[in-house]
Amino acid sequence: MEQAQTPSGSPAPPPAPSPGFVRRAVIDVGTNSVKLLVAEVSGRRVNPLLEHSEQTRLGRGFYGGHRLQPSAITHTARAVAHYAATAREWGVASTRVIATSAARDAVNQSELVAAIGAESGCPVEVLSGAQEAEGAFRGVISDPVFAGQPLLIVDVGGGSTEFILGEGDQQRFRHSFALGTVRLIEQSPHSDPPTSAEWERCRVAVNDFLHQHVGPVVGQQLSGVPGRAIQLVGTGGTTSILARIELGLTTFDRDRIEALRLAREQVRRQRERLWALPLAERKKIVGLPADRADVILTGVLIYEALMERLDFPDLRVSTRGLRFAAVMEEGEA
Repeated sequence: MEQAQTPSGSPAPPPAPSPGFVRRAVIDVGTNSVKLLVAEVSGRRVNPLLEHSEQTRLGRGFYGGHRLQPSAITHTARAVAHYAATAREWGVASTRVIATSAARDAVNQSELVAAIGAESGCPVEVLSGAQEAEGAFRGVISDPVFAGQPLLIVDVGGGSTEFILGEGDQQRFRHSFALGTVRLIEQSPHSDPPTSAEWERCRVAVNDFLHQHVGPVVGQQLSGVPGRAIQLVGTGGTTSILARIELGLTTFDRDRIEALRLAREQVRRQRERLWALPLAERKKIVGLPADRADVILTGVLIYEALMERLDFPDLRVSTRGLRFAAVMEEGEA
């Protein structure tokens, strides 16, 4: 899974946690980046204090033999160690390290776990696809805006995409699919800028995957929900970045991002613009972090295709997901 980050440069750590809250940290080792969340937590209330992301591209060169590359392991372990030290500076009661798609699929998973342990002293929890989907659901519904309405939550990450259908605290369905931004780039590489033939090949690959794997499973679940319309909610880096681009945000603004409703036509226009530009020009787009200017191509394509395939007119954005759930769950262990 991926999450758009707050601006770099950590503010001075705040004083002791607020009364009734405990300060915790989660470090999320994803296929594309390592992310840190430091938050004050009380039950299901999560007040984020610090959020950072460093692209380590753990999934680079991975999908041929499902073997993590030594340089990617080293870069990732050092990023985790840096964030663990930052968390200690913020006086957290605990730090949890979780790893997702690339780590769970790797034939040399133990090498990554050992490297992170040696660099940071932290144990690593490698989450299953079901656990990742569960976390995405719990994180999103911690926002009272989504209470009491049927939701299809989609979390497009670097190596996998999670679909969760639920309402309130109840999940009707959850599944993790082998579709992700880094995985797709590795499997369908493109020129700079992409050619029309490369765009078409990538589009066909995504549509074929949705047709063969997602549609028969998710579509059937959606048809079984009676009554009210289901709201599509995207969580993770791709949707947060699309919202930032649409709003022209130079900094991370959670309230404005989560208030936005992206129409399918807006997503299509963004895809057309992004795929027409070379990397250097994409890096200049307001709201698009420079280190995400490559993977945003496959991210926006996935969302456009699934909105068309599942016939959703618009997309709500949640900046709360797996890491929000992980800091809540520390107190439940």
